[in-house]
Amino acid sequence: MAPIVEVKNLKKVYDSGFEALSGVDLTIEEGEIIALLGPNGAGKTTLISTICGITSPTSGTVTVGGFDVTRDFRAARSLIGLVPQDISLEPFEKVVNTVRFSRGLFGKPRNDAKVDEVLDSLSLLDKRDSRIMALSGGMKRRVLIAKALAHEPTILFLDEPTAGVDVELRKDMWAVVAELRRQGVTIILTTHYIEEAEAIADRVAVIDKGKILLVEDKAKLMAQMGQKQLEIELADPIKTVPKALEKYGLEIARDGAALVYTFETKGERTGITALLADLRDAGLTMTDLKTRESSLEEIFVDLVKENA
Repeated sequence: MAPIVEVKNLKKVYDSGFEALSGVDLTIEEGEIIALLGPNGAGKTTLISTICGITSPTSGTVTVGGFDVTRDFRAARSLIGLVPQDISLEPFEKVVNTVRFSRGLFGKPRNDAKVDEVLDSLSLLDKRDSRIMALSGGMKRRVLIAKALAHEPTILFLDEPTAGVDVELRKDMWAVVAELRRQGVTIILTTHYIEEAEAIADRVAVIDKGKILLVEDKAKLMAQMGQKQLEIELADPIKTVPKALEKYGLEIARDGAALVYTFETKGERTGITALLADLRDAGLTMTDLKTRESSLEEIFVDLVKENA
C-alpha cells in the first residue's frame, strides 16, 4: 500500500500560546483503517481539522494524495470526506436533499443513482424522504456519513463517530466502516472507545499533549507491549504467598482461592514451568489454570501514564 496522507513536523500554536500539536509526524497508507486514540485535549480533533484544511498549521506540511493541503486546498479536500463529532443537520430537510446538497458543494454533477447507492450502503434508502428531525440519533450519524461520502472521496475521517450511540448501534457502525474499507476507502477515526479501535482498526496511533506517542500495527502492538496473566486456582485457599514463591510477584485473588502471575508476552521465557514446579514444592495443589491477555485499553492507559 502507498501513503495517501503524509504529515511532517506539524505544529499548531494558538494565539494564546497553547501548543495543540507539537511536531506531529504521521503516514497513513491507502486502504487502511487507522484509529487515533488519546484523552480529551490530546490534539485528535486539531490534527484531523488541520489535515482537512479547516485549521491552518503554524508550521510543518500535510499532503493528501500528493496535494499540499495549504497550496492545493481544493484538490486535497476533494479527496476527503469528514464526519464531524457534532450532529449539525437541518432538521426540516429531507435526508436525500441533505446528501444531494453535500455532493453539489464539491462541484459534482447531480447523480440521484449515486446518492441512492450511498444511502443504501448505510441502510438509509427507506429513509430518503424522511425529514432529519424524524430520525433517531444513530440514523442521524449515518446521514452525516452519507453527506461525507456523497462526493465519492477516497479518504474518510470519522471524528468520534459513535459518541452518544448505544452499544448495538455502535456495532452496526463498525460494520459500515468495515464495508467502506472493503470498497477501498481509507478510514481515519478518532475514538474514546478502546474496543472500537480493537475491533476494526489495522493500526493504532496514540496521541497525547499534541504528540504522537506511537503508531503501530494493532496486533503487533498488543504482542509487543501486552502482558499475559496466568490465574492458578488452588485446591485450598491461602492467606499469604509462601516465601519460596515471592520472587514471582504473585497476587492473591478470589479470597485466597487463586494466585495470579503476570508475565510479558514478548519475553523469551515466561517462567511458568519453574513457577509450577516451585508451587508444587511449596505444598500447594492447583485445580485449574486460566490465561488472559492485556487489552488495548490497558496498553493505552499505561502509555498515557508514561507521558504524564
